[in-house]
Amino acid sequence: MDLGYLLQSIIPSWNSFGILGVYFIYLAIAGSILPGKLVPGAVLQDGSRLHYRCNGLLSLFLLVGLLGIGNKLDLVLLTAVADAGLELLSATFVFSFVVTLVLYATGCESNSRGSSLKPHVSGNLIEDWWFGIQLNPQFLGIDLKFFFVRAGMMGWLLINLSILAKSVQDGTLSTSMSLYQLFCALYILDYFVHEEYMTSTWDIIAERLGFMLVFGDLVWIPFTFSIQGWWLLSNKVDLTTAAVIANFFVFVIGYLVFRGANKQKHIFKKNPKELIWGKPPVVVGGKLLASGYWGIARHCNYLGDLLLALSFSLPCGISSPVPYFYPIYLLILLIWRERRDEARCAEKYKEIWAEYRKLVPWRILPYVY
Repeated sequence: MDLGYLLQSIIPSWNSFGILGVYFIYLAIAGSILPGKLVPGAVLQDGSRLHYRCNGLLSLFLLVGLLGIGNKLDLVLLTAVADAGLELLSATFVFSFVVTLVLYATGCESNSRGSSLKPHVSGNLIEDWWFGIQLNPQFLGIDLKFFFVRAGMMGWLLINLSILAKSVQDGTLSTSMSLYQLFCALYILDYFVHEEYMTSTWDIIAERLGFMLVFGDLVWIPFTFSIQGWWLLSNKVDLTTAAVIANFFVFVIGYLVFRGANKQKHIFKKNPKELIWGKPPVVVGGKLLASGYWGIARHCNYLGDLLLALSFSLPCGISSPVPYFYPIYLLILLIWRERRDEARCAEKYKEIWAEYRKLVPWRILPYVY
């Protein structure tokens, strides 16, 4: 690719900022007015708790419907995102950078002593900007952390759908592209069906909102998780029937482990006496679940996540490492995160964690790691 063309393509235009702005405005309005289950979040240190309106699935369906109608009326071009991919990438990066500077500045001015808005300033500007200084900052009553996660996951699907429209327009739609689109769509739709489970994750409960989370939600998830789709637009892959079946197998096993493990943890947090696989749960020290998937490996949900990531890349064949960026990155990230989680849990639960490790010796993959 010509360097001059690349540089020109990556410079954000006002049009790309406009697309981004309309998207965020829609999510803010839809998230505030559409009906949805009101889910209580975790109890914070000061005894307070946020409530999250989980209407992401309805917001997504309405948005896709509006885009379809807009296309029929020649008001919306379905390939607009695919045509301006690099511009949108850089525009979203700029937005993430600016908004986290604003979050840092407003956080420093906060006098709140509550858990959600109390500023945690270390004195290191870079560290505070990167990790954030407030747990749950809000804008016009909207919890920004939950909002950005939703925007990233929905943005991933919208990018994929635009790539799919581009593939159909160019006459290059293949079995590989169809498989990739199907697996990603099922995964993302499942996320929004179970959106309330997100409220009990570590990112929502404990991570402060800084550049790390904002960039991860708005830039990293939608633009790097869709690399396979971009790659398939310009590369033809012929899959055998056996390869297609194997790919389905990896996806299904990954989904069952990922969704099953996260569901068990969420249910346990809501009702520690709920049956797991038809039996009373084994609980270590009255706090740690050691039944079901959590009795197989301490971070078994990561195994499901890795298998799903692999299933998104397998439709691309093995001729290039580029489509495998996501699963390779995820493997490195999850091992790092698993080590960090282990250290935090050891400090928090002390002898209870040591007992849990003896009962469940495997970290992610039984008999391997």
